Amino acid sequence: MNNKIIALVLLQAMAILVKGQEPTQEKNELVKLQNPVTVPYLKKNLRKSTPRLILTPSIEKNLKNKIKTDPVVKNYYAAIKLNAGKIAGEPFLERKLEGRRLLGVSREMLYRMTILSMLYRIERDRVVLKRINDELIAVCGFSDWNPSHFLDVAEMSLAVAIAVDWTGKDLPKATAALAKTALIEKGIKPSFGDRDPGWVAGTNNWNQVCNGGMIAAAIVIADKDPELAAKTISRSLNGMPEALKQYAPDGVYPEGATYWGYGTSFSVTASSLLSSAFGTDFGIAAYPSFLKSADFRVQTVAPSGMYFNFADCGDSAGENGDITLAWFAKETGNDLYFEKEKFLRPPAAMGKLTRLAGPGLVWLSEFEPKNKISLPLAWKGDGPNPIVIFRNEENNSNQYYFAGKGGRASLSHGNMDAGSFVFELNGVRWVVDPGVQDYNTLEQAGFNLWGMCQDCPRWSLLTKGNFGHSTLTVDNARFNVKGNAGLIRFTNGKSPEAAIDMTEIFTGHLTSAHRTFTKDSDHSITIEDELSLNDSTKSITWAIMTTAEVMPTSDGAVLKQDGKLLNLTILSPANMNISTIVMDPPPMALDKRIENLKRIEIRIPAYIFLNKKGTVKVRLSSPE
Repeated sequence: MNNKIIALVLLQAMAILVKGQEPTQEKNELVKLQNPVTVPYLKKNLRKSTPRLILTPSIEKNLKNKIKTDPVVKNYYAAIKLNAGKIAGEPFLERKLEGRRLLGVSREMLYRMTILSMLYRIERDRVVLKRINDELIAVCGFSDWNPSHFLDVAEMSLAVAIAVDWTGKDLPKATAALAKTALIEKGIKPSFGDRDPGWVAGTNNWNQVCNGGMIAAAIVIADKDPELAAKTISRSLNGMPEALKQYAPDGVYPEGATYWGYGTSFSVTASSLLSSAFGTDFGIAAYPSFLKSADFRVQTVAPSGMYFNFADCGDSAGENGDITLAWFAKETGNDLYFEKEKFLRPPAAMGKLTRLAGPGLVWLSEFEPKNKISLPLAWKGDGPNPIVIFRNEENNSNQYYFAGKGGRASLSHGNMDAGSFVFELNGVRWVVDPGVQDYNTLEQAGFNLWGMCQDCPRWSLLTKGNFGHSTLTVDNARFNVKGNAGLIRFTNGKSPEAAIDMTEIFTGHLTSAHRTFTKDSDHSITIEDELSLNDSTKSITWAIMTTAEVMPTSDGAVLKQDGKLLNLTILSPANMNISTIVMDPPPMALDKRIENLKRIEIRIPAYIFLNKKGTVKVRLSSPE
């Protein structure tokens, strides 16, 4: 931590000198990482002996001690041993693509190598070493690692690099040479051409994953080709800030909680392996707002265990402990990030572990609790995809959880979901987000999933367009794909509220649109939309997505699910009724099917708003 704290101080001091002001980091500004990496620097500062990726002799000594004395580390290591036993019965990997991806194979290799290599470091079992050797020979014999989808190369490179580093001199020399050649020819060299690939300085998870994999590969082949290694690491240190700055100012990961787990896990892996190899991570952990992202990750998990699953996010955080979050725990000493009870689950119940389980065991062993900082009950996370979250105290029987968002559709993994929200009360998720659906299925059907133009097919999907989210739709039109909905007000008091300016989303359909979320009690949420219409506005549709049974009433509806009730009350405009559209089965054959899904709509003709101004106000509450 000392080097990282010093790095942060230096970065802040530089900001003061350059800007002439305090570095508040309120804006999404680029702060460069330290980058002294040259061939002479590499030869002088790179740890000479192995292990040097995440593990060092002193870290390993502490780890072995913790396996004996620390219940969490001991238990997780037992789970690793069980996983290793299952790997032994699996066939060796083959170069088989799924659609355009080799990613499943690369991820399986990363899983196998972090599990087996960790077991070998602790047990020194020659049978395990032989399996690692054979696995390496198999994948290094592939014709390539599928550079057209470079995530595949990055994860495979990290797998091979860790295996070579953690087995060290015990790995047969011929295999070590084969693996290093593969890391150069199939890993690093395909990333260099006439110009850098887009991911090098991209703003999404590709930057983090691909740079992380290349750094690991470069460290391992530094003795064989120091010039290529130095050039690769230096390039990554220049490019990584473009992704790291996306966490500003409050730690929100624009691609949602699942992709936080993916992208962030490779950033913390890069930080960890650079620190072990060079004694510094060059400022990654200290990057402004990066450590704050642990708060985002914790806040996006509801009392039910389900995520606030905006963007391409899975439904649940899962039952196993989060080892990426554990890295944040060991960096900060905050016990809130250390999911102790999950890590103490019976090893057999943990099933197949994460593919970074080996590094995760190291981070668990390095955790020393210093504090437990509770999260605020009303929290806002600003940034490219701003969110707000309201909750109750942990011991409150209502199990209240509300999460809403702004943002724009054209973000990586983005949806037309500005103004949407999820809502839980009394153990029931009443308002849902459709979440992610399988990419391969869509791609193999010939669907253009990744085009983000205004009229691209992407937005026709239930999971992607505004018609599949709990928000407003005007004139039955799609959102403006480039329009941004920013957070314009947030108050944290007895009745916290947050307001989002959605005007740009409705360009050409409304003059202005502000949506306000108010937690007016510990058993209700009020959604208020203040609208200014233009001459062409025809209709406004207020909607929520739910899996509950819907029973219309004179002023809204009563929702029923799992034996619980929720009132939907239309407070404004007067004399409005709801419509319920059944969406199971979904509108299109390619759409994700969600059991019992419905869309509750309030359809409002524009002419009822006098002077082209109006308010739509709806309250969701449990019966008192």
